Amino acid sequence: MELSLDRLTKHYGSKIAVDHVCADLSPGVYGLLGANGAGKTTLMRMLCTVLESTSGEILLDGKKVTAMGAAYRDLLGYLPQDFGCYPNYTAEEFLRYIAALKGIPRHKAGKKVKELLEMTDLSHAAKKKLKTFSGGMKQRVGIAQALLNTPKILILDEPTAGLDPKERIRFRNLISDYAENRIVILSTHIVSDIEAIANQVFLMKKGKFILQGTIPELTLHAQDKVWELVVPQSESRRWLDTAAVASLRHEGSQTVLRIISDTKPSETAVPCYATLEDLYLYYFGDEERRDHQ
Repeated sequence: MELSLDRLTKHYGSKIAVDHVCADLSPGVYGLLGANGAGKTTLMRMLCTVLESTSGEILLDGKKVTAMGAAYRDLLGYLPQDFGCYPNYTAEEFLRYIAALKGIPRHKAGKKVKELLEMTDLSHAAKKKLKTFSGGMKQRVGIAQALLNTPKILILDEPTAGLDPKERIRFRNLISDYAENRIVILSTHIVSDIEAIANQVFLMKKGKFILQGTIPELTLHAQDKVWELVVPQSESRRWLDTAAVASLRHEGSQTVLRIISDTKPSETAVPCYATLEDLYLYYFGDEERRDHQ
């Protein structure tokens, strides 16, 4: 199975939201990273055929998905960024309702709903109304509904929003296992989630993929741009105001700063190995000050 994006483009009037995006996706987990307004949600909505492209094509095994129609949508699972649900439904009722909309036979739906409630750790709340759920619980219902039809292509927009650390780990394990022979595309601002499970990562800026590859391949782009600098605590504020500081920690009377910079920020700074988060901060941490486009 191969999902291909061929010069996929979306215009809103004079604004270009997605700009000639190309990619070939085989089974695995793909992480989509970018700042707000980069075009991630627009791209995902086009992949789900919720939004029509201005130009370009999406192809599944060489066939245009626009021509496949319902046959393509039957293969999809989608969790939108703003997932809505019926507050007076219980979790079980809501998932059965979505299963009916997806054309899943009633006798199969019951078993699948029970399985997914267990998988998302919601069995205890199956009979509770959604209006009583926390944000994290509602998000888990959203993940469950996306998996109802056992999709071959799973598209998740900000799937871990509202999840606590334990829930995020459960989600990451679930997705890693699920993606063994399926295509999973997830967009998130939480770099550690992508770092933990993605086989390939796309960095998106101003509607374009500016970088794509494995995490080791991508972090090479931030090598020689990450520094550690130890300064007196009295100087730390000056550095925070003038440099791109990824993190800081206090050690006694001194502060250890992790700085993203094209050049050595100080004679006493030492180079560090770059992480995916460093790469993200390098491209998106301060777009007004540093523009790579």
